[in-house]
Amino acid sequence: MESGYVTLEQVASHAGVSLATASRVINGSTRQVSQRLRDKVTASAQELGYLANASAQTLARNSSSLVGLLVHDIADPYFSSIAAGVTRHTEERGLVLVLGTTSRSAQKEGRILAALRAHRARAVVLVGSRSTDDESNRRLAEEIRLFRRQGGRVACVSQEGLPADTVTPDNHTGAADLARHLIAQGHREFAILAGPTDLWTARERLDGFHSALSGAGLELAHHNVVHGAFTRDGGYESTRRLMAVGTGATCLFAVNDVMATGAMAALRDLGLRVPEDLSVAGFDDIPTLRDLTPALTTVRLPLEEMGERAAVLALEEESGQEARVITVRGEVVERESTAPPGRSARNPAVGTV
Repeated sequence: MESGYVTLEQVASHAGVSLATASRVINGSTRQVSQRLRDKVTASAQELGYLANASAQTLARNSSSLVGLLVHDIADPYFSSIAAGVTRHTEERGLVLVLGTTSRSAQKEGRILAALRAHRARAVVLVGSRSTDDESNRRLAEEIRLFRRQGGRVACVSQEGLPADTVTPDNHTGAADLARHLIAQGHREFAILAGPTDLWTARERLDGFHSALSGAGLELAHHNVVHGAFTRDGGYESTRRLMAVGTGATCLFAVNDVMATGAMAALRDLGLRVPEDLSVAGFDDIPTLRDLTPALTTVRLPLEEMGERAAVLALEEESGQEARVITVRGEVVERESTAPPGRSARNPAVGTV
């Protein structure tokens, strides 16, 4: 047949069936068609090079083959690792994954979710810490309810609380375990790069670390807690600010690994050595740490597994009205960036930055 746009009518004529029968086969209607006619239509479509109309298929099935994945920042290895797990499961199901980045904006998250609802996406996986802004969370929760009411399913990798199944990392326990490990290593004075004040992940990790220090009878000086962006540059700038005023800490805890990476770069630029002058620890165990020298002590989360488990929750049949919560606990991984504090570990104030 000559090249060009092939219509469904042409497929029906070639197969010797009605247009309605061809439509039911191609667009996946729930109405039954015999296997003999189904084979004829499929063979004709392949021979003619017919490309199915995605909108027509969506109408016939009342859902599409689209699965949405919303992350804060795909350039962050934390999110790209989770995305890899989501992608692996959706591809195994023969579905199409659509990626949206939200830049930590709940409003943008809601707009993308509404767009996916308009396209009748089958499911959506939302990945990222929830904000402390109750109104933004309320609006997002309502958008999720609308999506589910239409027949779609939603799962989150986040804190629980949204009307969706959730895979949630136990940030508090992981940070507390890390603090106890560092105390056992001999550290008694700590500084923390605490991330943004409006993200629950940052708060949970700060609170967990602080609670373990308190349990050991250790005080955390107020000036040793520095807030900044949840990024490599945020870790770099927070460390520069910390060192500008001086700290008696022997160990620096960054509430995520990308901030710890920035912290180590800042210390290097200031002429300080890790761990000889200051031990550094992080949280997440992102894949890019394999290229970091010295290797970073951190709390390992099974990031790809978390993404895959969220995808399973989003794509399996509804089991009930109650949102399910899967809690994932991290594991402390000791590497060369932390060591027992020696006499040189107590760094002086650095006045020129």
